Amino acid sequence: MALKVGAEAHPAGMTGLVLTAGGARGAYQAGVLKRIGEIPALRLKPSPFPIIAGASAGAINGAAMAAFGSNLGAATDRLAKLWTTLRMSEVVRVDTRSLATTVARMGTDLALGGVLGAGRTQALLDAAPLRRFLARSLPLDGVATAIDRGHLHALAITATGYHSGRAFTFIQGRPGHALWQKSRRVALEARLTVDHVCASAAIPLVFPPVTLAASGARAWFGDGAMRLTAPLSPAIRLGADKLFAIGIRSAAVAGDLLRAELSPGEGTHLRRPPLSQICGVFLNAIFLDHLDADLDHLERMNELVSAYQAAARKSVTVAVSEPMRVIEPLCITPSEDLAVVAKTHAHRMPPSIRYVMDGLGAPDAQSADLMSYLLFDSAFTSELVQIGYRDAQLRIDEIEAFLRKPAVS
Repeated sequence: MALKVGAEAHPAGMTGLVLTAGGARGAYQAGVLKRIGEIPALRLKPSPFPIIAGASAGAINGAAMAAFGSNLGAATDRLAKLWTTLRMSEVVRVDTRSLATTVARMGTDLALGGVLGAGRTQALLDAAPLRRFLARSLPLDGVATAIDRGHLHALAITATGYHSGRAFTFIQGRPGHALWQKSRRVALEARLTVDHVCASAAIPLVFPPVTLAASGARAWFGDGAMRLTAPLSPAIRLGADKLFAIGIRSAAVAGDLLRAELSPGEGTHLRRPPLSQICGVFLNAIFLDHLDADLDHLERMNELVSAYQAAARKSVTVAVSEPMRVIEPLCITPSEDLAVVAKTHAHRMPPSIRYVMDGLGAPDAQSADLMSYLLFDSAFTSELVQIGYRDAQLRIDEIEAFLRKPAVS
């Protein structure tokens, strides 16, 4: 159960799909959705998610679900195939010459930038192949078609503005859909393109920023998860009464790592983390922690909503700045440690990139998160699709009941 804040009118009883960030870990979400697409009562029908909100890899998956969503089974099969056939060369340039050029530019900026002028390096990797791949794979004209047919209320894709540091949520939806402007979050109406998806998926430092139009001006944007500290918020504000969220972090593994830090054992010490492990924790802070924190926040706020409703039934006036209502969420997260899975596929990383990552030091197996975000390889992504499929299978009765049960609005 959760909280809704927002005064905009919207159709009642809508279910929102929330897809979080995570680089190559986004394949897990495709596996969960593939199993949902096989539910007999839903398989041949339009997507049960009239509201879709995604950031980073979740923006890719969300755009695919919106564009292909006239037939749920076909849409989820197609999405899973995108991930299981993915090659690293379709995401970034992996040739030694390209990487050497980037390293040379970076070295020049660091050593001689004060003399020659800096700013030659945009990112560690060239993500031009990703745009070409998405342009081939995501027919985003299908989003407008889904809206016209009444299958989709709104698709929301979030990117981070590098000038203001705000989370910009670009929304394509039915006329009159909600828009908002908060201290750290802005929602803009847009006809979504591959550039919006690329901007949302531009992992900071790793992928270069992408330029987008924002209220007439053009600005530079990066990964949507950086400033989206409340990933459930866009779907809630767009009017979802129920939320189905797919995370990419195993709660059990996170607890194990915490216990290891709190009690490493008598006379033992955890080894100093290499730079690769520090980079992994940095990406975790962007990709993994926000959904857990937002769900915790919603659970606490639900108590406030219940108390407010009880007071209202007693005709007690309670002043609030925005109307609130209870929302029912269901969240699916990995049963396995995706970092450990990535470690078993480390040999699949292109030699040029693996050489650089080896130079950053070898992290503990359970802390190999950096690898798990960047390993855009079909062997790894196929295994993640399978894990997501199995996790959804274990809860399929619960998921089906959740999706078919009318929302309480």
